This record gives sequence, structure tokens and C-alpha cells, in this order.
Amino acid sequence: MKSNSSIELSPRQTTLEGLSPRIVPGLRIVGAAALAIGCALGLARQDGMQLFLRAYLTSYCYVIGLVLGSLLLVPLLHVSRAGWGVVVRRLAEILADHVPLMFILFLPIVLPLLWGNSSLYEWADRQAVEHDELLHHKAPYLNPAFFAIRALSYFAVWWLVARFFVDRSLEQDASGDPKLTVRMERASGPAILLLGLTVTFASFDWLMSLDPRWTSTIYGIYFYSGAVVAAVALWILAAMILQAGGWLKDVITVEHYHDLGKLLFACVVFWGYIAFSQYLLIWYANIPEETVWYRDRQTGPWLYVSLALVVGHLVMPFLGLLSREMKRNKAILGFWAAWLLVFHWIDVSWLTMPNLKREGFPVGPVELCLTASLVCFYLASVLRQAMDRPLAPVRDPRLAESLAFENF
Repeated sequence: MKSNSSIELSPRQTTLEGLSPRIVPGLRIVGAAALAIGCALGLARQDGMQLFLRAYLTSYCYVIGLVLGSLLLVPLLHVSRAGWGVVVRRLAEILADHVPLMFILFLPIVLPLLWGNSSLYEWADRQAVEHDELLHHKAPYLNPAFFAIRALSYFAVWWLVARFFVDRSLEQDASGDPKLTVRMERASGPAILLLGLTVTFASFDWLMSLDPRWTSTIYGIYFYSGAVVAAVALWILAAMILQAGGWLKDVITVEHYHDLGKLLFACVVFWGYIAFSQYLLIWYANIPEETVWYRDRQTGPWLYVSLALVVGHLVMPFLGLLSREMKRNKAILGFWAAWLLVFHWIDVSWLTMPNLKREGFPVGPVELCLTASLVCFYLASVLRQAMDRPLAPVRDPRLAESLAFENF
């Protein structure tokens, strides 16, 4: 592998020159205001903050799904030696490098639990555990202290994976050393396994245990596959927004969007396959303690949400991204990327909210405020990091190959 130091990209192409520094604190102010409004609305319900905590968990899992989905894309590009993806890999790194922020935002979930609040998780209620044989049997695993320890281990793994790949990539910007690419390629396989295992168990702990009497071995990959769909969609939109602002103008071409579109299409199909597999296994087994989870999602307003997910998260984007022309049209590809970001939020809400037994329309102002809050905090962190580093790996040894990439 030869070094490619002869390739030069102008600072205007690869740095956020001209972007107002006020946008980051502005996003943080909006995020804090939305969080305060959501908290006030939650307090006004006088339900022990049950809806607030459930809505916060929904918003949190939506945002951390974007982070972890983007983090998976980085070693995936390395392990596959995808030359086309070199020019867009830095965007995935920027979208993924926010594990410390997500740790801080996790505190409103774990601290009330450690203080004895069982509004979010039934298994944290000692009396409920004492009077339920199944909860008592699961207590060695489902208890606040072990829950917090496991969460800490997940964040440690995610932070180490992010630090390894992002730091090596930035180091290569300075040195141009091709050996760093080899190191990242060799570490990618173990990193993907670690991410898969930790995200699976995190989804078991944070989401599936909302209904501790129900289990599914497919649940982890269902959540992560949806998160990767959303991460690829955000990846595409980030590239388009930057180009609309004048950055990466001659770096990312229609050929790269074509492959990003193919990846988005593949992820949508995989999500649909996993969703169908989980439903089919539970449907034909027809065991009451398993089907009860789907019963909550096939009655009342959640029935329409379930049908909307089938149509809006699978059928429509499948047809919309099927042809070559659709993937090479930036307007159409951008529309489907934004569409899937919305439907991933609906999907996460579908996982968290139905067993709350809430009457009326399934989405309210509390959920919208908290989602806006956490998204603003995340975008502020993304922009702050994007201002501190090149928007493309400027001395990657395969940069010339990526810049000249063409589909056949």
C-alpha cells in the first residue's frame, strides 16, 4: 500500500470555514429549553414522571442509535476495504464520536433507578419482585446496581472503539502513514463483534426489560439494524447539507451517493427481514407469554403505527430506492433519507411506549420536546467536532482511488 501524499484538497473543501461559531451554543440553548419544557410537562401530569422517563428513554435510544450506527459504519468500511467510502468515512467518524455526551445524557435514566425510582422499570420495584416469581428469578440480572455496571461497561467499549478508529484516522491526516490503515483494517473485525454484542445487551437492558416478562433473542439485532438504517440516512443528509453549504463540493460525487443509496437500500431490506423473522417466530409458536408483546402493538392506535412501520419503513423506501436512477438523484435520495430518520423515531417509540397503557394519540408534546432537546445536544456536539478536524481523510493512501471512483 503506497502513501498518497500527492493528493491535495483545499481547506475550503475539507474544513468548516465560514460557519458561524454561534450555532453550537445556539443549539445547546434550544436543547436546554426543550428539555425544560418537556420536564415541566412531565411534572404537570403528576404520574411520578413515568411518561417523562419513558419519553426520555425513547429520545435517548433514538439519538444513541445514530451514534452507534455511525460507529459501526467506520470499521465496516475498513474491514471491507471499501475504496469508494474513503472520502465519506470522516463524516461517519464525526457522527460517531460522541460516546462521552451519550454517557452524560444517560444519567437521567440510571440515577433515578439507583435512587430507588421504579417508574421506568418494573423490575426495580422491590415489592413487585417479591410478589412475582419470574421477576424474582431474574433479579440477579435485573437489578439497579448490575444494570449500572453493565451500562458502564458498554460505554467503555464504545468509547475505546471510537477512540481507536478516530484517533488513528486523525493521526494519518498528519503523518500519511499507510500502516495506520492496515492497523485499522485488522482491528475492524473484533470491533464489529464487540459493537454487536454490547449493543445487543444494551437493547436488552434498556428497552426489552421495559416488559421484563417478555424476551426475544432477535430483539438486539432488530434495534441495531434500525439504528444503522438511520445512521446511513443521516450520513447521506450530512454530506448533502455540507455540499449545499459549499463544502466537499468536488470530493463527494454522484458515484458516492449511488453507493450510499445502495447501502441504505440494503439496510432497509435487512431491517425488514429481521422484523419479519421476529414476528413470524412468535406468531407461529403462539405462546401467550410471547404474543402479549405484539398484542399491545396490534390494538388501539398502535395498530395503525404497526401498519405504518410496515409500509413506511419497508415497502415504500424499498420501492423508492430500488432503481439506479433513484439512488443517483440527490433530491430523491435525500427525501428517502429524511423519511427513514422520521420512521426510525417512530420505530423506537413503537418499541418503548405501547406497554405504558397510555390512552389517546400515542405521541404527545413531551415526546416531541425531549426528542428535539437530545437531537439539538447531539447536533451541537457534531458541529463542534466537525469544526476541529478535516471533513475528509486528507492523507488516506486510497484517497485518489476514492476521488476517481465510478460505478459500472
